[in-house]
Amino acid sequence: MRTLISTAFVSLDGVVEAPGGEPGYRNSGWTFKHTAFLPEAFEIKGREQKEATAMLLGRVSYQAFSPVWPDMEDFADYKAMPKYVVSTTLTEDDLVPNWGETTLLRSLDEVAALKATEGGPIIVHGSATLNHGLSDAGLIDRYHLLVFPLLLGAGKRLFSATDKDAQKLELVEHEAYPNGLQKNVFDVVR
Repeated sequence: MRTLISTAFVSLDGVVEAPGGEPGYRNSGWTFKHTAFLPEAFEIKGREQKEATAMLLGRVSYQAFSPVWPDMEDFADYKAMPKYVVSTTLTEDDLVPNWGETTLLRSLDEVAALKATEGGPIIVHGSATLNHGLSDAGLIDRYHLLVFPLLLGAGKRLFSATDKDAQKLELVEHEAYPNGLQKNVFDVVR
Protein backbone atom coordinates (compact mmCIF):
# COMPACT_ATOMS: atom_id res chain seq x y z
CA MET A 1 0.00 0.00 0.00
CA ARG A 2 1.40 3.38 -1.02
CA THR A 3 1.34 6.39 1.30
CA LEU A 4 -0.81 9.31 0.11
CA ILE A 5 0.53 12.65 1.36
CA SER A 6 -1.43 15.89 1.16
CA THR A 7 0.89 18.90 1.21
CA ALA A 8 -0.41 22.44 1.55
CA PHE A 9 0.30 26.04 2.35
CA VAL A 10 -2.56 26.89 4.69
CA SER A 11 -3.62 30.01 6.56
CA LEU A 12 -4.33 29.72 10.27
CA ASP A 13 -8.05 29.72 9.47
CA GLY A 14 -7.68 26.87 6.96
CA VAL A 15 -7.61 28.65 3.59
CA VAL A 16 -5.49 27.09 0.82
CA GLU A 17 -6.75 29.12 -2.15
CA ALA A 18 -4.29 30.95 -4.44
CA PRO A 19 -1.17 30.90 -2.25
CA GLY A 20 1.13 31.60 -5.19
CA GLY A 21 -0.75 34.44 -6.88
CA GLU A 22 -3.34 32.59 -8.94
CA PRO A 23 -5.90 35.07 -10.33
CA GLY A 24 -9.46 35.49 -9.11
CA TYR A 25 -8.98 35.40 -5.33
CA ARG A 26 -9.01 38.55 -3.20
CA ASN A 27 -5.92 37.56 -1.17
CA SER A 28 -4.05 35.89 -4.02
CA GLY A 29 -0.34 35.48 -3.35
CA TRP A 30 -0.73 35.53 0.42
CA THR A 31 2.27 33.25 1.04
CA PHE A 32 4.82 35.80 -0.13
CA LYS A 33 2.98 39.11 0.38
CA HIS A 34 2.59 38.99 4.15
CA THR A 35 5.25 36.63 5.53
CA ALA A 36 9.02 37.11 5.33
CA PHE A 37 10.76 34.35 3.37
CA LEU A 38 12.98 32.02 5.40
CA PRO A 39 14.52 29.22 3.29
CA GLU A 40 14.69 26.81 6.22
CA ALA A 41 10.91 26.96 6.61
CA PHE A 42 10.52 25.51 3.11
CA GLU A 43 13.02 22.64 3.49
CA ILE A 44 10.14 20.18 3.50
CA LYS A 45 9.20 21.18 -0.06
CA GLY A 46 12.55 19.97 -1.40
CA ARG A 47 12.34 16.82 0.70
CA GLU A 48 8.91 16.07 -0.75
CA GLN A 49 10.33 16.04 -4.28
CA LYS A 50 13.11 13.65 -3.25
CA GLU A 51 10.84 11.25 -1.35
CA ALA A 52 7.70 11.18 -3.52
CA THR A 53 7.46 8.72 -6.37
CA ALA A 54 4.29 10.08 -7.98
CA MET A 55 2.12 13.19 -7.94
CA LEU A 56 -1.68 13.31 -7.72
CA LEU A 57 -3.57 16.44 -8.75
CA GLY A 58 -7.12 17.58 -9.27
CA ARG A 59 -8.13 19.16 -12.57
CA VAL A 60 -7.91 22.80 -11.43
CA SER A 61 -4.44 22.41 -9.91
CA TYR A 62 -3.22 20.45 -12.92
CA GLN A 63 -4.39 23.24 -15.22
CA ALA A 64 -2.65 25.83 -13.01
CA PHE A 65 0.64 23.96 -12.53
CA SER A 66 1.15 22.19 -15.88
CA PRO A 67 1.87 25.32 -17.95
CA VAL A 68 4.48 26.51 -15.40
CA TRP A 69 6.08 23.72 -13.34
CA PRO A 70 7.62 21.67 -16.19
CA ASP A 71 10.10 24.46 -16.95
CA MET A 72 10.82 25.57 -13.36
CA GLU A 73 14.14 24.49 -11.86
CA ASP A 74 12.54 24.52 -8.38
CA PHE A 75 10.30 21.63 -9.49
CA ALA A 76 12.77 19.69 -11.65
CA ASP A 77 12.34 16.44 -9.70
CA TYR A 78 8.63 16.45 -10.45
CA LYS A 79 9.14 16.59 -14.21
CA ALA A 80 10.11 12.93 -14.65
CA MET A 81 7.81 11.70 -11.88
CA PRO A 82 4.57 9.97 -12.96
CA LYS A 83 1.57 12.23 -12.52
CA TYR A 84 -2.08 11.27 -11.99
CA VAL A 85 -4.88 13.75 -12.56
CA VAL A 86 -8.33 13.11 -11.11
CA SER A 87 -10.88 14.58 -13.50
CA THR A 88 -14.12 13.57 -15.14
CA THR A 89 -13.79 16.26 -17.82
CA LEU A 90 -10.17 16.39 -19.02
CA THR A 91 -9.17 14.31 -22.02
CA GLU A 92 -5.76 13.05 -23.17
CA ASP A 93 -5.65 16.04 -25.55
CA ASP A 94 -5.79 18.40 -22.53
CA LEU A 95 -2.56 17.02 -21.05
CA VAL A 96 0.69 18.89 -21.63
CA PRO A 97 3.35 16.96 -23.56
CA ASN A 98 6.41 18.28 -21.69
CA TRP A 99 5.72 17.13 -18.12
CA GLY A 100 6.36 13.42 -18.28
CA GLU A 101 3.97 10.50 -17.97
CA THR A 102 0.47 11.65 -16.96
CA THR A 103 -2.50 9.39 -16.37
CA LEU A 104 -6.13 10.46 -16.02
CA LEU A 105 -8.11 8.93 -13.17
CA ARG A 106 -11.88 9.26 -13.24
CA SER A 107 -12.86 8.47 -9.64
CA LEU A 108 -11.74 8.10 -6.05
CA ASP A 109 -12.05 4.34 -6.57
CA GLU A 110 -9.27 4.64 -9.15
CA VAL A 111 -7.19 6.61 -6.61
CA ALA A 112 -7.76 3.83 -4.06
CA ALA A 113 -6.62 1.28 -6.65
CA LEU A 114 -3.48 3.37 -7.34
CA LYS A 115 -2.75 3.48 -3.60
CA ALA A 116 -3.00 -0.31 -3.46
CA THR A 117 -0.15 -0.74 -5.97
CA GLU A 118 3.52 -1.24 -5.13
CA GLY A 119 5.65 1.86 -4.90
CA GLY A 120 6.60 4.83 -2.80
CA PRO A 121 4.70 7.87 -1.57
CA ILE A 122 2.23 9.80 -3.73
CA ILE A 123 2.16 13.56 -3.11
CA VAL A 124 -0.95 15.75 -3.56
CA HIS A 125 -0.28 19.45 -4.24
CA GLY A 126 -3.03 22.08 -4.18
CA SER A 127 -6.23 20.38 -5.28
CA ALA A 128 -8.63 21.62 -2.58
CA THR A 129 -11.69 19.84 -3.97
CA LEU A 130 -9.75 16.62 -4.48
CA ASN A 131 -8.39 16.87 -0.91
CA HIS A 132 -11.94 17.07 0.42
CA GLY A 133 -12.90 13.89 -1.39
CA LEU A 134 -9.70 12.05 -0.47
CA SER A 135 -10.01 12.97 3.19
CA ASP A 136 -13.72 12.13 3.37
CA ALA A 137 -12.99 8.74 1.75
CA GLY A 138 -10.18 7.99 4.22
CA LEU A 139 -7.51 7.89 1.52
CA ILE A 140 -5.02 10.42 2.95
CA ASP A 141 -2.30 8.95 5.16
CA ARG A 142 -0.23 12.03 6.00
CA TYR A 143 -0.48 15.82 5.94
CA HIS A 144 2.49 18.15 5.34
CA LEU A 145 1.21 21.59 6.36
CA LEU A 146 3.04 24.89 6.30
CA VAL A 147 0.74 27.06 8.39
CA PHE A 148 1.01 30.80 7.76
CA PRO A 149 0.23 33.33 10.51
CA LEU A 150 -2.64 34.83 8.56
CA LEU A 151 -6.42 34.94 8.78
CA LEU A 152 -7.82 35.14 5.26
CA GLY A 153 -11.53 34.67 5.88
CA ALA A 154 -13.25 33.50 2.73
CA GLY A 155 -11.56 31.07 0.38
CA LYS A 156 -11.21 27.41 -0.45
CA ARG A 157 -10.43 25.35 2.61
CA LEU A 158 -8.15 22.33 2.92
CA PHE A 159 -10.75 20.33 4.83
CA SER A 160 -14.36 19.74 3.82
CA ALA A 161 -17.36 20.71 5.92
CA THR A 162 -18.71 17.16 5.74
CA ASP A 163 -20.33 15.99 8.98
CA LYS A 164 -18.31 12.91 9.93
CA ASP A 165 -16.76 11.10 12.85
CA ALA A 166 -13.66 12.61 14.44
CA GLN A 167 -10.40 11.68 12.74
CA LYS A 168 -7.35 11.49 15.01
CA LEU A 169 -4.02 12.76 13.73
CA GLU A 170 -0.59 12.12 15.23
CA LEU A 171 1.94 14.96 15.10
CA VAL A 172 5.17 13.38 13.84
CA GLU A 173 7.17 16.51 12.96
CA HIS A 174 6.81 20.12 14.00
CA GLU A 175 8.84 23.30 13.84
CA ALA A 176 8.05 26.97 14.37
CA TYR A 177 10.05 29.65 12.56
CA PRO A 178 10.85 33.27 13.48
CA ASN A 179 8.58 34.58 10.68
CA GLY A 180 5.57 32.89 12.31
CA LEU A 181 5.37 29.93 9.92
CA GLN A 182 4.76 26.52 11.45
CA LYS A 183 5.59 23.19 9.87
CA ASN A 184 3.19 20.47 11.01
CA VAL A 185 3.44 16.90 9.73
CA PHE A 186 0.57 14.66 10.82
CA ASP A 187 -0.01 10.97 10.25
CA VAL A 188 -3.64 9.89 10.04
CA VAL A 189 -4.35 7.42 12.84
CA ARG A 190 -6.35 4.41 11.63
